[in-house]
Amino acid sequence: MSKSKDIGTRAETAVVRFLRAHGFPQAERRALAGVHDLGDIIGTVGICWEVKARNRPVTDGQINAWLAETETERINSGADIGVLVVRRPGVGEANAGRWWTAMRLDQLGEIVAWSLAKTLGEQAGPFSLLDPAPVRMLLADAVQLIRTAGYGDPIEAGGADA
Repeated sequence: MSKSKDIGTRAETAVVRFLRAHGFPQAERRALAGVHDLGDIIGTVGICWEVKARNRPVTDGQINAWLAETETERINSGADIGVLVVRRPGVGEANAGRWWTAMRLDQLGEIVAWSLAKTLGEQAGPFSLLDPAPVRMLLADAVQLIRTAGYGDPIEAGGADA
């Protein structure tokens, strides 16, 4: 296996371990799907995960390109949400929850709307009108927000399990 493929495999495995421990027990690495890629992780119904690992910081342009790739894979897989996970230089696999995620602002708005609806029983506005600009947060925070919106296992009372 090439060095870059090994780095990617280790990063995907770290994200799977994190997801399994934080409300997505069925998460696993996806086999390559050729030209119509469907994302890197399966077993998280409604969510398409794309995982990238580099040994150096990445540019905003690279994040935008990867986020466009994630969106294509989200559409290919029929998922509601596309999440790009990027390993942070110097933050190892054991700390994958501290890796960056990027999502499109419009999709993040929808997740917030679903979370509000579940939490408050209210409906939020039309977030599909938001710009698809990238929004960055830690993987741990993204998973918590996504679970609050109703994905993955239900959050225990008090919300401290994610």
